Amino acid sequence: MKYYPENPALHFTLPLDEHADKQTVTMITSTGSAREYLKYGQVSFDVDGEHATLEVYQDPEEGYFFLPFVDATAPDETYGAGRYLDIEPIGSDKFLIDFNYAYNPYCAYNDKWSCPIPPKENRLKVRIKAGEKNFKGDKP
Repeated sequence: MKYYPENPALHFTLPLDEHADKQTVTMITSTGSAREYLKYGQVSFDVDGEHATLEVYQDPEEGYFFLPFVDATAPDETYGAGRYLDIEPIGSDKFLIDFNYAYNPYCAYNDKWSCPIPPKENRLKVRIKAGEKNFKGDKP
């Protein structure tokens, strides 16, 4: 696997702008099925002087938080369908968002896996040069 060098500038402790009305949203998956998540809130941050905002989702059954995104490194440097971050709350209103842990979904490696595709609102114009890169060309 290929990764960017660790980038401390892409490690954040961010306040969460929690949505008062957490709507259920449906994300289409790589196999054409659908998965439901709660649109939990937003986090905002700056990357190389550019402002970015991402939606944070929560699995309604298991409760974990999920941050799927596509950035401007895709598809040349990173997986074209996007990457994921598993994020954890810190206290009651902040999240640790460390893009150094961004990873490719399982469907990047096997077409039989069904992976949620990041929604339009989580498609960034900035380059997130942290975490896992495209695996194409890797030798076992």
